[in-house]
Parts: sequence; structure tokens; C-alpha cells
Amino acid sequence: MPGEKQTAVKYYVGVDVGSASVRAALVDGCGTVVAHAERPIQIWEPRPDHYEQSSADIWAACCSITKEVVRGVDARQIRGLGFDATCSLVVVDKQFQPLAVNSEGQNHRNVIMWMDHRAASQVKLINATQHRVLNYVGGAMSVEMQPPKLLWIKENLPKSWEKVGYFFDLPDFLSWKATGVTARSLCTVVCKWTYTSDRGWDDSFWKMIGLEDLVKDKYEKIGNHVLSPGEAVGKGLTPDAATDLGLPEGIAVAASLIDAHAGGLGVIGADVRGHNLPCESQPITSRVAMICGTSSCHMGVSETPIFVPGVWGPYFSAMVPGLWLNEGGQSATGKLIDHVVRGHVAFPELEAKAAASAHSIYTYLNSHLELIKKSLPVGFLTVDLHVWPDFHGNRSPLTDLTLKGMVVGLTLSRGLDELALIYLATIQAIALGTRHILEVMQAAGHDISTLFLCGGLSKNPLFVQMHADITGKPVVLSKEVESVLVGAAILGACASGDFASIQEAMAKMGKTGRVVQPNHEHKRFYDKKYEVFLKLVEHQREYRSIMNSL
Repeated sequence: MPGEKQTAVKYYVGVDVGSASVRAALVDGCGTVVAHAERPIQIWEPRPDHYEQSSADIWAACCSITKEVVRGVDARQIRGLGFDATCSLVVVDKQFQPLAVNSEGQNHRNVIMWMDHRAASQVKLINATQHRVLNYVGGAMSVEMQPPKLLWIKENLPKSWEKVGYFFDLPDFLSWKATGVTARSLCTVVCKWTYTSDRGWDDSFWKMIGLEDLVKDKYEKIGNHVLSPGEAVGKGLTPDAATDLGLPEGIAVAASLIDAHAGGLGVIGADVRGHNLPCESQPITSRVAMICGTSSCHMGVSETPIFVPGVWGPYFSAMVPGLWLNEGGQSATGKLIDHVVRGHVAFPELEAKAAASAHSIYTYLNSHLELIKKSLPVGFLTVDLHVWPDFHGNRSPLTDLTLKGMVVGLTLSRGLDELALIYLATIQAIALGTRHILEVMQAAGHDISTLFLCGGLSKNPLFVQMHADITGKPVVLSKEVESVLVGAAILGACASGDFASIQEAMAKMGKTGRVVQPNHEHKRFYDKKYEVFLKLVEHQREYRSIMNSL
């Protein structure tokens, strides 16, 4: 109305550290991404199964892109900052300086990435203890969690171990850099470190696995001050961090989340009214958020704890306050698709044709499949081609990091048609793996009716349709493609005090976009594909048993 004072728009900054890049977004109170920027970060792979990064490189990327997204915005309108990141392990000394996680002594390489599998023997030792904390990680700890990595450092890098001041999960490292406070997020310590919201740390576990020195200093090295995700950390942004990030000093900084959990936060609470979905009249516990990028995570919540064999959790309040979380996952999905496509002999031809048509290689492959399908549905092209997708081991529900990938049905053909088919079969295998995870979760007590997808792979319509068809469940895509960044911004919004709760912010900032329905006429075909899928792992275990008898 004329003469009425207009309320200034409130903005929140979300920063997401993925495996290969850092992204930032300026998000308004309705969950709209106003500005977005991205910068790559370096990965070192000094030997097989060893993946390392630099915390200095990551922080520098966070700073440069945050400055970019807030450029030209009135600083008084920026209310809060939230971080999410991969669950990688950051190691610093007592002066918070980077400490080497490698035998070369390269201190700048002080991050063991989440997908690093160097601690295979250590996790085997930990699982052999059958300690009670393992009940909360599906019965067996993953090599991607932090205790086996800590044990590997102690056993293999004794000089670094003696100098360690702090071990951080990467999301907690970022909140420390921003605030100077070493508090940890309940999300990280519960999901990756064996902390429980009711009992805290379990001394007997750390002593049993040979890390009793962490108990002696009252867990100062791994965290003895824990905050709920979205809770304000300390007094907000420090002067130094404010300068680095281009943000106002003192603005609220939230306790962080693991990246997949931020994606879950950004989509799972979305308003779905008007889309005729089964979950519209059901509680949030009927939904699974699937965050699909380099790897994939399947996040399901429940009002009471559900113990699912081979699926992480139950974790209390690790994503949505007051609800228990189970987390399934696949260690290589986007990375696997990339590996299969780029490693094929016909990739140069694909790359050239995609460039000539001004399309991405995956858009071109999807179009090529439409050309070669003839009268069949695209998915039926793989009737004689089957993939087992565990090229980097199985996270869920088999929890076997020694499993390998399999392809059945190869011929001597080397052309673009064959590349397109193996690409399709790989996507189907990932979707079949999702079905496997969902079936195990449902058998344990989850009641799942709808999938909510976000992350880079959710931008691929073939990937989305295959997940709908193969699981038989509708797939909801967020209105904002960058749902992980929206989830990080939701944290900042809560820390600012502008929303009364995470749930309120989720409902107001998470928006439903498109809904993809399964084609039920294809059910019989995919039921048969699923039968073959399960047979593949049986055969792998059979031939390994034969060879192990030598």
C-alpha cells in the first residue's frame, strides 16, 4: 500500500563442500536461490584407495565463492550462514595448523576423504569386536566412517598422531573456521563417530579398539561440546572469517550438517499438496530423501528407532530434530556412471558428437537411446545386459567393501550404441541397488511411499525415470535444483532466529517442483531385472568362495 513501509528481504547463505567442488548460494526466506557460484577443489590420489584433500584449499574456495554470491547485497539483509560438507576427516595440530595424513609428510594434504578406503584392515578389527555401538550403524561399521581412519593414522603415522591437536569432521571444521568455536554438530558425531544423543561417547568402545588416548583428554581431540544442527555456534562470525567470506561480522553461524543430510533437509519436508501423491496424507516418515551425486544416500526418518541390518542408524535428531534417521547408501553412483562412460572406447566419438550438438554427453546419450530403442521402451534395451554396481564396494545393505563390480552380456561391439547401452544398464543397476535398500528398510519396519530426489544426478531425466520405474514409487523433484544448498541455508535461517524450528524452515523453504510417476506397465520387466540383479551377487560370492579354497 502507498506509504506503507516495506519489509526488507532476508537472505541466508548456504555453503556446500562436495567431493570435487565447493558451492555457495544466497537463498531468501521462501527457499529461492537468488545467486549461486561454484569452484573446484583439489583431490590427491597418491595410491589406490587413498583420497586426500587440503583444508586450506577448501576454505579458500568457500571464501571466494561466498564473496561472489553476496556481491552487491546489503549486508544488513544477510541474516545467517550454514555449512554442509562431505564427512571427510580433517587433521590439525595443537595450533590448528594442517597435519599430514600421508607418509610423504605433506602437511597441506591434511584431509582423508570420505571415499578413502585405506583403513580396510582397521574396520575389520573394529567390526570383530561386535561392540554395542555397532548396533547403531546397521551392525557393521563402514570404512568410510572416522574410527577406522583414526586407528589407521595411529598405526601408520605415529609422528602425526603425537602432534594431533584436533580431529574434525569437515562440516565441523568449517563452523570452527567461521566462529573459532570447536563445538561439533550432533549430525557428524552421531553418524560418523559413534556418539549417541543419550549416552554421549562410550569409553569402552575407544579402549577396546586401541584408541584409549582419546578418552584420557575427555575427548577434546574429537569433541566434547555438541550442538544440534541449526543451533547458533558461539557469537557468530569472527572478524577474520567475516573478512575472508565478505560477510558481516557477528552474523549467526549454524551448527553444520553432512552434505547428504543437508540435501535431505532441503527436500524431505516439502509441501506436496496438489500433486496427488500418497505421502500427501501421510506423515513425513513415509518419505525417503535420496541425495545422488558422486555417491548416493537414502535418508528415511521414523518416530521410534528402527534397526535395519546393513543400513546406518538409527540416529536420533541427526537430520530432523525429534526423529530417528536411517541412512542407506551407495559408495559410487555419479562416479561410477562417469567411470563407465569415459572409460569406453567410443567415448571420444561421444564427446565430439555431443560438443557438435551443443549438448552434455549425458543429454546426448539419452537422445541416442531414444534413436536406437525402435518399438521398445528404452529400459527394455538391456534385456541381455546386466550390471552389478559395487565397483567401490557395497555400503548398503550388504556392508561389504570387498565386493566388486560385474557386467554380464558384453559383446565384441565397440561403437556408440554399445556405450549407450552400458550407460543405461549402469543407471538401472544403481536404481536396482536403491530398490534393494528400500526393501530392506521396509522389511525392518519403515513404511515408504514416495522418493524425494536431489543432487546432480537428479538433473538427468533417465536416472529419475529409472528410479521411479524400478522402485515402483513416485519421485518428487525439488523446485530448486540446488536442494543441498537450500538445506545449508535452512541451517543459517534457524541459527538467525528467524524461524522457530528446523521443521518450520523446511516447510517454508522446501518447494516441490516436478513429480515423476512410475510406469506400472513395465513392472514385470523390472521385477525380472531385479531377480537377475540379486543373482549376480550370489554368483560373485560363489566364485570367490571357490577361489578362496585354493
